[in-house]
Amino acid sequence: MALCRSFIHLNSPLQRINTANLLFPNCPSRFQKFTARSLPAPFSSLSSSSMDSPPEGYRRNVGICLINPSKKIFAASRLDIPDAWQMPQGGIDESEDPRNAAIRELREETGVTSADIVAEVPYWLTYDFPPDVREKLKRQWGSDWKGQAQKWFLLKFTGKDEEVNLLGDGTEKAEFGQWSWMSPQEIVDHAVDFKKPVYQEVLKVFSPHLQ
Repeated sequence: MALCRSFIHLNSPLQRINTANLLFPNCPSRFQKFTARSLPAPFSSLSSSSMDSPPEGYRRNVGICLINPSKKIFAASRLDIPDAWQMPQGGIDESEDPRNAAIRELREETGVTSADIVAEVPYWLTYDFPPDVREKLKRQWGSDWKGQAQKWFLLKFTGKDEEVNLLGDGTEKAEFGQWSWMSPQEIVDHAVDFKKPVYQEVLKVFSPHLQ
């Protein structure tokens, strides 16, 4: 599906950035290192939950809720479904720690390396693929998963917007066409239906950091 170049209209004004402005000249020449801060209570005592086993039949996945100093949340529109906006997410490699996967996926999908992990959802969250999506991904991945089991992390963006590059770090095919900072309600409103319950739970857990 061709990328829709028109920006969607939301109920509140948002910063809208076109992919054309996110080419490599605006990218930092070298990636800065992430720093993973100690998790604040009550999350600190639950950090080991990252390695708990997810439900069988679900693909292991991480989700990233990236917030800026104004407590707005990063969201981007998919190239294959331009009207579908989502927070960054991606699969966890074999034997990979979920925290490391979150850092890697954020860099691969958005080019962002200036961010600190400040919290995590201390349990796995799952969603099922609709039948048509499941069939599409079965052909794409060569594996038939019921859906995804996700570990979610809250990261604080410490860089500047110019760091965002939807071409990512060049190691993976680009997934997104446009991006914006959104409020929690806008994040839920513009997510695909089968992800909304997970998004609502994630934002509920992270709500103390979003006030």
